Amino acid sequence: MKNWLNDLRYLSGYSIAIVSYFALTFPHYFAFGTAIYAFLLIPLFEHFIPFTDKNLSVMEESNASKKSRYDYLLWLSVPIQWGIVVYFLMLVGQNSYSVLQLIGMTSAVGVCSGVLGINVAHELGHRSNKLEQFFSQMLLLSSLYLHFYVEHNHGHHRYVATPKDPATARLNEHVYVFLLRSIVGGYVSAWHIQTGILKKQHISFFSLRNTMLLFQIAQILLMVLISILFGIKATLLFIASAFVGIILLEIINYIEHYGLLRKEIKSGVYEKVQPWHSWNSDHIFGRIFLFELTRHSDHHYKASRKYQVLRHFEESPQLPSGYPAMMLLSLIPSLWFRVMNPRVQAIQTPSRNTSRDDA
Repeated sequence: MKNWLNDLRYLSGYSIAIVSYFALTFPHYFAFGTAIYAFLLIPLFEHFIPFTDKNLSVMEESNASKKSRYDYLLWLSVPIQWGIVVYFLMLVGQNSYSVLQLIGMTSAVGVCSGVLGINVAHELGHRSNKLEQFFSQMLLLSSLYLHFYVEHNHGHHRYVATPKDPATARLNEHVYVFLLRSIVGGYVSAWHIQTGILKKQHISFFSLRNTMLLFQIAQILLMVLISILFGIKATLLFIASAFVGIILLEIINYIEHYGLLRKEIKSGVYEKVQPWHSWNSDHIFGRIFLFELTRHSDHHYKASRKYQVLRHFEESPQLPSGYPAMMLLSLIPSLWFRVMNPRVQAIQTPSRNTSRDDA
């Protein structure tokens, strides 16, 4: 029983959906409840709850890797995320709300799209199982960010912590400048990657194997369907909620690699990605809430590792607070630079070799 309860702790990630349900159902009282929960209450919890850098033992890691329940916990996000989206569309399509209520309700769905949509899609998108890849794409579709599936796996993980990666924030780069560069650059990069694949395989652009083209068609058809079923107003609010989720993702990208660069061995060739090329956070509440996304150093060191067995590395640079608090801090560039720039400048490339952990 104890093991089951420990494994099911990740269900707390779905608390965001519960709070969002109340925000949508009772907007007169809780319209902004999701935003308050995610960016006020959770940072407070993380401030008072101690973080832990403890890793699983070899046996515990082996056992956890084999447990299907961890996969099921992720799969659950597909019906829940789409349930929240459809419920939102039904409400705004059939009822009248004040502008303030609509902003709060849209932000609630947007936070869900960031946490349960793109975040879980990110984890499932790294899986080799076709069903889980499909689930990843379904979640990204709910945020109109399907190109992330192509760019993240084939672009970001290849070029992270280099000037070639649009999702790696430069030292002294304002988050608002980064957002535009990362969103536009990521989309362009995804098309570049896709056309390169087609050219290499001698496949026509107008082919069912052109994933990016199919993604664009799917997103357009979704918006047409929403317009037919729920109206133009609901469609515009859906796009707005998706945009909120996208902004949350890109702010997370900003804090995950800010100022960190890999050494260029020779022109266009960089050293292997190591744990010190990503910022890490061991704040326990954020780790569970975001399905271990905050242990980002190990994720980039070995992307095939499942979320439940990601590790802490002593060599990884540590964020001074959890993700929600750091996201808020990034919105005030002067304070962000004051807190983070000294940490970036203090980082020295570790001399020890971590390849021993690659097994």
